Amino acid sequence: MALLEINQLKLYYKTLRGIVKAVDNVSFDVEAGEAIGVVGESGCGKTSMANAIIKMLPSNVSLYQGRIILDGINIVDLPEDEVRRKIRWRQISIVFQGAMNVLNPVIRIGHQIAEPLVIHAEMEKEEAYRIAKEKMMLVGLHEEVFDRYPHELSGGMKQRVVIAMALVMNPKIIILDEPTSALDVSIQAQIMNLLKKLKKDLNISMIFITHDIALSSDISDKIAVMYAGQIVEIGSAEQVLLSPKHPYTQKLLKATPKLISEEKPEFIPGAPPDLINPPNGCRFHPRCSYVMDICKEVEPKIFEPEKNQKVMCWLYGDKT
Repeated sequence: MALLEINQLKLYYKTLRGIVKAVDNVSFDVEAGEAIGVVGESGCGKTSMANAIIKMLPSNVSLYQGRIILDGINIVDLPEDEVRRKIRWRQISIVFQGAMNVLNPVIRIGHQIAEPLVIHAEMEKEEAYRIAKEKMMLVGLHEEVFDRYPHELSGGMKQRVVIAMALVMNPKIIILDEPTSALDVSIQAQIMNLLKKLKKDLNISMIFITHDIALSSDISDKIAVMYAGQIVEIGSAEQVLLSPKHPYTQKLLKATPKLISEEKPEFIPGAPPDLINPPNGCRFHPRCSYVMDICKEVEPKIFEPEKNQKVMCWLYGDKT
């Protein structure tokens, strides 16, 4: 049985222009110790999906439904106080996009890492500080960083701090939303190596959200490709990278520069659809070179052209 089961998850927002279908019927599983990469263009719903998983919802939510099963409990049905006491940070934690900006500039690093233990676990400050120092060492920070302020740290060190904050209550799953997007390439590589080490040493599950499919391949056991609020393809990293089935996945890979090939990157024509008024049928059909009549009229079912590789495309299934 999977550690986390997500089934038919929906998250819609109310806006002045209409209802935004940010996450629409998303389903996937996460096994213990497994890293799943979620890739797609900006605005496709990746961050909204992360917020939905930990039930950290804005005030303008129009619809939030589906099943997010962790230890037999459906997080969607839990009241907010129970999610805060039992799930968020304790079972599932998150490193937010632009996480370096979440550090309080006037509070020392050590206290910020230890704060969840003092507040949520009602731990004595001395014990919380001891655990905070252990987590700092775990992510490669020297103990002297404990008494520093955020402005005294480099970008890479700040990123390690927020990863330590996410780990401090020993969650089973950590969601990483673009954890390296604000870092230069050399620091990005260091953070990726750290995440791989944590995954191996702690057997922690990860949901790694990025728009960079090449970066996702560095850590992910499975890759889910998201487009216009839906997961259009999911499979093992080898299946998705070496034998992509959905036309959008194929286009994404062709748009990625390659070091040892003379093949030039190709751009994806058109633009992502408006999630207030997405196209009928397959949401990718206005940009797809394989489009058929059925694609414009009927939303594709989920087909399985290879074992454990699922794709939302009429090219691979019965069109009746």
